[in-house]
Amino acid sequence: MQVDVWSPPPVLLTVDLVILTLREGRLCVLLVERGEDPFRGMLALPGGFLNHAGEEILDAAHRELSEETALVAGTVHLEQLAIYGAAGRDPRGRVVSVAHLAIAPGLPEPVAGTDAMDAAWIPAESVLSGEVQLAFDHRRIVTDGIERARTKLEFTALATAFCRETFTIAELQQVYEAVWGTELDTRNFYRKVQAVKGFIIPAGSGRRATGGRPARLYQAGPKAMLFPPLIRPAPSRTEEETREEGE
Repeated sequence: MQVDVWSPPPVLLTVDLVILTLREGRLCVLLVERGEDPFRGMLALPGGFLNHAGEEILDAAHRELSEETALVAGTVHLEQLAIYGAAGRDPRGRVVSVAHLAIAPGLPEPVAGTDAMDAAWIPAESVLSGEVQLAFDHRRIVTDGIERARTKLEFTALATAFCRETFTIAELQQVYEAVWGTELDTRNFYRKVQAVKGFIIPAGSGRRATGGRPARLYQAGPKAMLFPPLIRPAPSRTEEETREEGE
């Protein structure tokens, strides 16, 4: 009786990075212009294949992050986002991507890596709306990454990852407005933030000139989870229609 011998299918593994920061008050994502086929000349997320079979996935994510932004572990928020492995997502074969979400404040102008022709910060809304086309399934990955950030801003202290070591409440509000894509009432936001004990704490007696009365400085507090949470406002009808048109 003939027995079929099974062999595992060839599968390649990559890491892709959704790197978010605020630039001039806008939520931006780092994109690179591909210098190689497939999708040569198209914008895509920074990332790449493992360097070797023994490289850990998290190490590969940190390596790619360092190559694209010069940031190292401990100076940036980095977390695994999701795994993307649809059979036809990459014309080179079965390629599975372990995507990561990275967040840091005030990131500099990017420098293209070895396999990219250019790199730039692109407004997140331009990607979400479909105005900017991305290679592979990277628009879906960006969308998932931004939604992860939006949700975590409600229940965790992730917003402080967008801020420098010290910040004003107005600057923290700017983070929420940029990531959520909506304006917030200043007095209501201040009241809600102050109600969450341990979210932010005063940074000594320092104050920052803001053009009016100097604003008090704060820093990230010890609490990782927010209670009560800062619930995201429901999107307006116009925002929902814009999102549907981009899908």
